[in-house]
Amino acid sequence: MIRTPLRPLARILEARQKGENPDAIERENIRLRHEEMRDRARQRAEGRLLVLGLFFLCAFSAVGGRMAMLSASEPSEPRASAAGAAIVAQRADIVDRQGRILATNLETYSLYAQPPQMIDPEHAATELARIFPDLEREKLLKDFTGKRKFLWIRKKLSPEQKQAVHDIGDPGLMFGPREMRLYPNGRLAAHVLGGAGFGREGVHAAEVIGVAGVERRFDGMLRDPSNEGKALKLSLDLSVQAAAEQVLYGGMKLMNAKGAAAVLMDVHTGEILSLVSLPDFDPNDRPRPPTQGHAADSPLFNRAVQGVYELGSTFKIFAAAQAMELGLARPDSVIDTRGPLRWGKFRIRDYHYYGKEMSLTKVIVKSSNIGSARVAQEIGVERQKDFLRRLGFFEATPVELTEAGGGVPLLPPNWSELSTMTISYGHGLSATPMHLAAAYAVIANGGTSVKPTLLKQDAAQLGPRVMSSQTARAARQMLRKVVTEGTASFGDVPGYAVAGKTGTADKPKENGGGYYEDRVIANFASMFPAHDPQYVLVVTLDEPSENSGDKPRRTAGWTAVPVAAEMIRRVAPLLGLRPEIEPATLADITLTSN
Repeated sequence: MIRTPLRPLARILEARQKGENPDAIERENIRLRHEEMRDRARQRAEGRLLVLGLFFLCAFSAVGGRMAMLSASEPSEPRASAAGAAIVAQRADIVDRQGRILATNLETYSLYAQPPQMIDPEHAATELARIFPDLEREKLLKDFTGKRKFLWIRKKLSPEQKQAVHDIGDPGLMFGPREMRLYPNGRLAAHVLGGAGFGREGVHAAEVIGVAGVERRFDGMLRDPSNEGKALKLSLDLSVQAAAEQVLYGGMKLMNAKGAAAVLMDVHTGEILSLVSLPDFDPNDRPRPPTQGHAADSPLFNRAVQGVYELGSTFKIFAAAQAMELGLARPDSVIDTRGPLRWGKFRIRDYHYYGKEMSLTKVIVKSSNIGSARVAQEIGVERQKDFLRRLGFFEATPVELTEAGGGVPLLPPNWSELSTMTISYGHGLSATPMHLAAAYAVIANGGTSVKPTLLKQDAAQLGPRVMSSQTARAARQMLRKVVTEGTASFGDVPGYAVAGKTGTADKPKENGGGYYEDRVIANFASMFPAHDPQYVLVVTLDEPSENSGDKPRRTAGWTAVPVAAEMIRRVAPLLGLRPEIEPATLADITLTSN
C-alpha cells in the first residue's frame, strides 16, 4: 500500500512562492486520509453484516424445514436411541452343513395406533379384540380414548391379520414394514438356534437381535453388513437332527422320562451333527424365561450343555484307560472285586455280586464299582485329576452356544482318595452330556483331544494327545464287549458294530439334601462303527422308568440303551455308513448224482 505524504515537497514549495500557509496543505491531506479510512471501515462492516445475515438465514431455514418435515411425518415409537443411528434390520441366514435353511428373514408388518386420528375408537377396539383374542377390549378402548398419541398394538402381523385389520377401515390404525426372524422348521434344533427378538424399534424398521443359542453367540457376525449377507453354516445335518429328535422324543415318552438329551459328534473334527434337548420349544414363539421354580424344568433349558449331572458308570472306562496308559494294568489283569470295599465309614458295593476277582475287561463289561475303585486307588489322586483335566472335565465345553458357559463341571471341594474312588465310577464329579461326548471322542479317534463345535469344519481338528493309540484301541475293545456281552446288550445294532458304556446315577435332590431313592439319570455313551469309530453318540434320560415288567426298571441298560440303538439304526444310513452284514452260515448240502 502506497501512502500519500501529508506535506508533499512540490506543493509546499509552490505554496511558499504564492505566499500561502503550507500547514493548510497538511491539514487538508489528513482530512482526506481519514475519510478514506472511514469509507473502507464502513465497507468492511457492511460485508460482515451481510455474511452474518446470510448465515442466520440459512440456519433458520434449515431448522424450519426440519420442523416442517417432522410435523408432516408419521410418529415413531418413543424410545431412547443414539441420534442419527440407523436401524439395521437385515440379518444373515443360518444354514445346515448341506446349505438347507435353518433361520432366515421374513418381510412382515407391525400394527400401531394414533388415537387422535381415530374415527370410531370403540368399534376399532371391539374388532381388534376379535382379531387378536389375547388383547383386552376395555384396555384398548381406554388407550384409544385417553391422552396417548401413539401405542404399539402388534409387533408382528400375518398377512391374514393385516388384511383383517385393514378391513376395519379406521385411519388411526397404521402399519409399519419390518423384518422378522423365521425358523421354517419349527421346533427342529430349537436349543441350537436359540431364537431372536427385537432391539431398537421404529414404525418403519426394527433391529433383529439374537437372544439365545447361536443366534446370540454369532449376533455380531449375523448383523455385520460387511459380510454381505453370507450365511452362517453350522455342522448340523437337518435330516440327522430330525431323525434324532423323533427317536429321542419317542424314547422319552416310552421310558416315562421327564427330559432327555442326545449329542451326536464326529470324533475327528468335533463337528456336532445333532444336538437335542427335550422338552423343547418353537423359536418362532419363544417362551419367556421362568421366574420361579427350577431352571431345568423350563423348555428353554438345554440339557445337553447346561445339564450338569453325575454320569455314573460311563466314567469307568476312563479309569481303565488311564491304568493301561500308566502301565498299571492290562486288559487281562486280575482285579480284586471282593466287597464291600471299605474306606473309613463308607462302603462301596456292586449292583450284583461278580465274584472275588475279575479281569480289567470284565470290570468294564460287568460294570463293577469295586473293581473301578481299586484301579483308581492305584492311579492316585493327582494323576487322576491330571487325566480328567486333559479330557476336558475341569471347565465348560467350548461349543459355540451362549448357554454352554453355564455348564461348568462340579468338582469335589476336597479331592480325597475316597473322591478318586467314587469318581472312577461316575459319582462325586458332575458334568454335561457334551463333556462326556468329547471325552469318549478321545477314545474313539485314537487318543487325541477334540473340541466340540457347531461350525462346519473342512478337516480334522485334533488337539493334544491324551493317551496312546494302543490304549485307545484296547479301551474300544472293552466297550465293544459291553454291548456284545455286558450291560448294553440292547445296544447292538445289526450291521453297525456299536461300542459303549452304560451309566446310571442316583439323582440328587434340588435342595442338596442327598439323593432320591427312585429317580436316576440314565446315560449311554457309544461310538460306531467300533472297529473304526466315526461318530460318538451320548443319550441321557432324566428320571426314566421302564414299566413293562412287574417292577419299574430304571437302569441305563433298560432305558437309555434301547433309545440310543434305535437312534443309531435311524441315523447311520443318513450319515453315509453302509451296514456290514455278516454272511449267514449256509446249510450243509450234499451233491449227489442221479
